[in-house]
Amino acid sequence: MRDNELIRCEGVWKVYNEGRPYEVRALEDVSLRIQRGSFTLFSGPSGSGKTTLMCIIGTIHRPSRGGVYLNGKDISGFSDAALSRIRRERIGFVFQNFNLIPKLSAWENTAAPIIPLCVTERERRQRALQLLNRLGLMERAHHRPEELSGGEQQRVAIARALINDPEIIILDEPTSNIDVENISLLIGILEDLRAKGKTILASSHDESMLKRADLIFELRRGHLTGIRTP
Repeated sequence: MRDNELIRCEGVWKVYNEGRPYEVRALEDVSLRIQRGSFTLFSGPSGSGKTTLMCIIGTIHRPSRGGVYLNGKDISGFSDAALSRIRRERIGFVFQNFNLIPKLSAWENTAAPIIPLCVTERERRQRALQLLNRLGLMERAHHRPEELSGGEQQRVAIARALINDPEIIILDEPTSNIDVENISLLIGILEDLRAKGKTILASSHDESMLKRADLIFELRRGHLTGIRTP
């Protein structure tokens, strides 16, 4: 393992319905390295494998073949319970459509990931409100998702991803559902997180995101076709 390497993929494949007439090769023989504290972007057209790759790195999916290494350890063969623990303790996700729970308020959505940790409601609320305040949403803490704008929903999703102070933050097409003003706000948040030593992975083709990345991995039809810097 290189000194500052946090994540490594070696020959990663993801094949759905393998061996059947409707087999789909979402990823084919992808190898890459990601440094700790970096801002990494995955770029490519729809269907290129960006989301699949991030879900594999984030332990949501397992690779069909190949290895995924975290801090030098191959986690591909870890048990479901062990992978769940990694997700819960070390990784925060911001999904493309935010995936907020409609019946819960902003602070309740933010605090949801720590409910299984037996944290008291008082502490959950306190931690959630601190994050929402940091993201400029204190006045919206008791509003449900339907009462929030797209940019506000995204900030709630970011707060939820940060509730456990993860070392890795993964964002799937984070600029696709928000306007230019909120894209600028998002970039400011991500740069602040990177300055604090967080490792950020995002899929995007937005120029304002691409310009700020340390490294860009380009994918097409499941293949890693290029690696570049802005």
